[in-house]
Amino acid sequence: MNLLETLAQKTILADGAMGTMLHGRGIGFDQCFDELNLTNPAAVAEIHRAYIEAGAEIVITNTFGANRYKLTKHGLQGDVAEINRAGVELAKRVVAASFKDVLVAGDVGPLGVRIAPYGRVKPEEAREAFAEQITALAQAGADLIVAETISDLYEIHEAIKAAKENTSLPVVATITFTRDDRTLLGDDPVKVAHRLASSGADVIGVNCSGGPAQLLRILKQMRQAEPNATFCVKPNAGWPEQVSGRIMYPADADYFGDYALLFREAGANIVGGCCGTTPRHIAAMRKSLDASPSSAVIEVSALPEDEITAEPAEQPTQLAQRLADNKFTVCVEMDPPRGLSTHKLLAGASLLQDSGANIINVADSPLARMRMSAWAVCDVVQRTLGVETTLHFPTRGRNLLRVQGDLLAAHAIGLRNVFVVMGDPTSIGDYPEATDNYDLVPSGLVKLIKQGFNMGVDHSGTSIGQPTNFFVGAALNLCPQDVDTEIKNLHRKVKAGTDFFLTQPIYSPDDGPKLLEAYESKHGKLNQPILAGILPLVSAKHASFLHNEVPGIFIPEASRARIEAAKDGAAKVGAELAIELIQNIKGWAGGIYMMPQFHRYDQASEIIVAVKE
Repeated sequence: MNLLETLAQKTILADGAMGTMLHGRGIGFDQCFDELNLTNPAAVAEIHRAYIEAGAEIVITNTFGANRYKLTKHGLQGDVAEINRAGVELAKRVVAASFKDVLVAGDVGPLGVRIAPYGRVKPEEAREAFAEQITALAQAGADLIVAETISDLYEIHEAIKAAKENTSLPVVATITFTRDDRTLLGDDPVKVAHRLASSGADVIGVNCSGGPAQLLRILKQMRQAEPNATFCVKPNAGWPEQVSGRIMYPADADYFGDYALLFREAGANIVGGCCGTTPRHIAAMRKSLDASPSSAVIEVSALPEDEITAEPAEQPTQLAQRLADNKFTVCVEMDPPRGLSTHKLLAGASLLQDSGANIINVADSPLARMRMSAWAVCDVVQRTLGVETTLHFPTRGRNLLRVQGDLLAAHAIGLRNVFVVMGDPTSIGDYPEATDNYDLVPSGLVKLIKQGFNMGVDHSGTSIGQPTNFFVGAALNLCPQDVDTEIKNLHRKVKAGTDFFLTQPIYSPDDGPKLLEAYESKHGKLNQPILAGILPLVSAKHASFLHNEVPGIFIPEASRARIEAAKDGAAKVGAELAIELIQNIKGWAGGIYMMPQFHRYDQASEIIVAVKE
């Protein structure tokens, strides 16, 4: 059977769930299902045989998680090729014994890791992992490749490209959606259809997700977006529920039989089942398809487009205006309180404001310690004192849904300056057992804000009603151990749309020009303003710790000697050193970002007054 030629003539029936069937045979979810191709091939073969007898024309190999990333969790990363080859060979033996014209599809699932720009795995690394698996499937004799149950369009793009670059086999690519008809990363069916088609997949579609009703709705939207595409639909047997410790799916076989016809009428070329489906579901679909002749494909009505509400343009923030006007700007960092009281914080902020600070920066869970939410503190400071704030916005500990929700909330309460940073790992804080997973790296979040929210759309391209007006900063290390890597990261942030940079603490006026010259030699002049980090020293012990134990901080020997000689007057000398440094960086810095240690706002106030005179 030639897949693409056959699909032009009729709807083909694929098989159903493999994992559900294996689990029903007593195999725990903590085990590696893919390894069963080697350790218990009889169990896998019985399932393939049952689906073929039920009428499936495509059987999908037991290799859903057989990539290097997922197999590493079971210590099997060295067995990628062997497990995938065994999966194909096992399915082909069952097909041969059935004497039926059935295709064997090499199954490729998600890698189980996040792909850049929303994760740390580079696209080329993902493509290499997919290529390793897909090559093994193709060499073992698979008739087609199925990349399925992936929710990230960046990831499935790499899977499709890996298949196209390493094989001549047809490629089926299907995405999974959440209950709100969007992927986990917020993409809608129309965008998914366009991206899958443009990536080069021969067959596109949807699998897993919810039950048949949801996938019929999604199929119609995808087909409207790509009317000339070939489609595959494989729904779950409804949303799973846990009953007495068992995972149960509500949709029965007859229900699937009815929907097989609806899928075909809506334009599906391949239909089948995913999680919760069994040979009974596939047999019911086979019966319906055989009993009812093909009918004309139904027309899909146009979908309404979201409208962006027209709103008056906002004025730039004070921070943005000052930096645009080349006015030397003083920002001071403050930590949120550990409890409910904001009295001390407001007193400190008032002192800094009176001394001439232009902006109050509010850190978010510094050192991963539990504190009041930073955006609540920003709101209190702005409402009570009328001084503008910059919200620190770490990506760590936030998934993509929370990131976008928090951004909307921050904008709604009047926050416009945002400093994007990775954030401190929870392992060093009050709750080391807390999860600190994240979907976005800082450059990815900058891009989401500047090229998404500030354009009036979310990550999926859906309207958020009106554009936001965030002024976005990112971190810069002027004294990196690896200059090339820092320049590469800096350029990535520039391309993402960063408006300004805050640096780690510096103690020499030459630190900035050195890195900026190195950057300019590779990428041209850096046009974004820099607020140089100023962390006043308060004691010899403090200076020694920063110099010896904090990466990226170098304190000149002469400065350390002055602090050491000052003894009890070290804090005063620390202020003098900071003032001298600030006066000497005004030629290249747009301002300073002061970080008072141990809540020494009095020392910070003294420095601000001196540099403002």
